[in-house]
Amino acid sequence: MKTIKILMIIGIVSFGLFSFNKLTQEEWKVPAKYEKMKNPTEASKENLATGKSLYSKHCKSCHGNKGYGDGTKAADLKGDLGDFSSKEFQSQSDGALFYKSYIGRKDMPNFEKKMNEEDMWITVHYMRTMGK
Repeated sequence: MKTIKILMIIGIVSFGLFSFNKLTQEEWKVPAKYEKMKNPTEASKENLATGKSLYSKHCKSCHGNKGYGDGTKAADLKGDLGDFSSKEFQSQSDGALFYKSYIGRKDMPNFEKKMNEEDMWITVHYMRTMGK
């Protein structure tokens, strides 16, 4: 009986610490300049195919094949990787997605030296398909 109480206390404390970490995760502030940006590229079949290829090369290992945040490297990261299919994610402006994906922060790497801006905008179009 004593063992069960101890296990219950450990479980409650662990859940509380996990929840606290989620609640206290720093909000990702997007500068107004980026928030208002419109995607300058077309969401054509060709660009979506290119976006899928870029996503597979640069994003899939952390964010997963369908953008659920369950990639092979996800367990090694501290932050919330998000769910690209969620309404919350999809409600962000294209500029906000561009900023977060291109500039990055903490575990999210900066891609300014890995791809050009046009490729990132095309990748944003592909990320939009994950909400459908």
